[in-house]
Amino acid sequence: MTRARTTRLAAAAVALGLTATAAGCVGSAGVSTGANEVVIAISTDPGTLSPTVTLAGSASFINRFAYATLVNVTADGSLVSGVATKWSSTPTSAQFTIRPGVTCQDGSALTAADVAAEYNYIANPKNQSPMLGLAVPPSASAKADLTTGTVTVTTGQPAPFTVQMSRMLPLVCQKSLANPAALARATDATGPYELTSAVPGASYTYVKRSGYAWGPGGTNDAAMPDKVVFKVVTNESTAANLLLSGQINAAIVNGPDRLRLEAAKLKHVSASNMFGEFLFNEGAGHATADEAVRRALLSALDLQQIGSVATGGTGTPATNLETGPTPCTGNSVAGNLPAQSLTQAAAELTAAGWAKTGGVWTKDGLPLTVNWHYSSAQGPKLNAAAELIVQQWTAFGVKVTSVDTDGPSIGSTLVGGSWDVFWAPVGVNLPNQLTQFFDGPRPPQGNNFGDVQNPAYHQLVAQAMKQPGTAGCPLWDQADASLVKRADVAPFVDSPVRYYQKGATFQVADVGILPDTLRLSEG
Repeated sequence: MTRARTTRLAAAAVALGLTATAAGCVGSAGVSTGANEVVIAISTDPGTLSPTVTLAGSASFINRFAYATLVNVTADGSLVSGVATKWSSTPTSAQFTIRPGVTCQDGSALTAADVAAEYNYIANPKNQSPMLGLAVPPSASAKADLTTGTVTVTTGQPAPFTVQMSRMLPLVCQKSLANPAALARATDATGPYELTSAVPGASYTYVKRSGYAWGPGGTNDAAMPDKVVFKVVTNESTAANLLLSGQINAAIVNGPDRLRLEAAKLKHVSASNMFGEFLFNEGAGHATADEAVRRALLSALDLQQIGSVATGGTGTPATNLETGPTPCTGNSVAGNLPAQSLTQAAAELTAAGWAKTGGVWTKDGLPLTVNWHYSSAQGPKLNAAAELIVQQWTAFGVKVTSVDTDGPSIGSTLVGGSWDVFWAPVGVNLPNQLTQFFDGPRPPQGNNFGDVQNPAYHQLVAQAMKQPGTAGCPLWDQADASLVKRADVAPFVDSPVRYYQKGATFQVADVGILPDTLRLSEG
């Protein structure tokens, strides 16, 4: 696995600051020409839109409108059909039956051969697709049977959630795999909409395709708006103003401006999102390689207060390491995070050979120093939370170097290893997707950024992998809990993501609005 790929994976939830390129589109077989449109605000420019290349949050949000998936997730987390009409799975295989009549943007058929080709393309490490391990199991290979219209995916290692992972795989026709860069500002749409205009930093316009009838559960495009415009609005107050004036129909607003929207009787729908989570660097030479230090650092913090500040009082305690909807819903956090206690924190360090001298914890003549990273790109309130963390650690006797890492640099910083503690929530939906971050090799060979070596986690994962789908959830929950108990990772607050709406209604799941639920409305 290359350093380039690990960098992209680490930046999965952060909008990438890429250079603007000219707009362009793959040839179209026909689009709706109606005038009704919905305007949706996005907080950052998506950068490249190439579906096998990007995992940036804004790009994933937008790409859902252009690319179909084998299966779909509903707002309540249920799986329903998409391009696949039926599916089956074992821990080492999955089979999908491809719906006839699915087309690419140029009107050509999307076949089982196209789907198998995309699986094999992503599974090939030389293609460096960040979808490997997230949408496609690392050891996958796929074969198509054109007679039966089926795709069979097999894995060299157990991969119990292959079907669930497939809902994260934007499907493209085989011809587009040869040049992914061509889709940076264009689409080869297999979903309900195709890109017709791209103005980087400003707006992206999508027009409804004719004949789309393979949405979730077999839905069609009849009631969906003819045009969807994604407008880049980087400031929440501006987004709120545009909502109130009717210039946009939907926006995420989580800060104080939401009070104005609610006073104006604007409705919203919410999705829960992992927001507050610490990663620890356990590599050689880092004080945080010692479990006692990690536990002490956590006990010295008032995580409830920090979470409240970071979310503006809207957060809720984290319950697991995945973000919803997720198939394994056990609480792996409660009772496993070290409790806030300066006495306990001091006891942990003392037992590990540290002593407090002149108000600073030292060992072998060296002070306890923490290189602490966060990114204010995750929201302005995070700056205040970061300052509070520094205050509380400093008061406890830790020397803290605080670094605000800009969004595009998060991945390279994690890979580089020049950090001890990082506020960097890992946003995955499935427990097996976490294994690459908390087990196995560190960069550049793998994605175990903190060099975590947790024997209990490794053993429990091996057992859980052998179970089909949700049958392994008790083991997956225990595996997640083992990471929290050992302070390898510390999830402490989830934040609701509020999607306000005016003149439109919709439901949300995963990375954003479900296109098939988008409707124009009064008011």
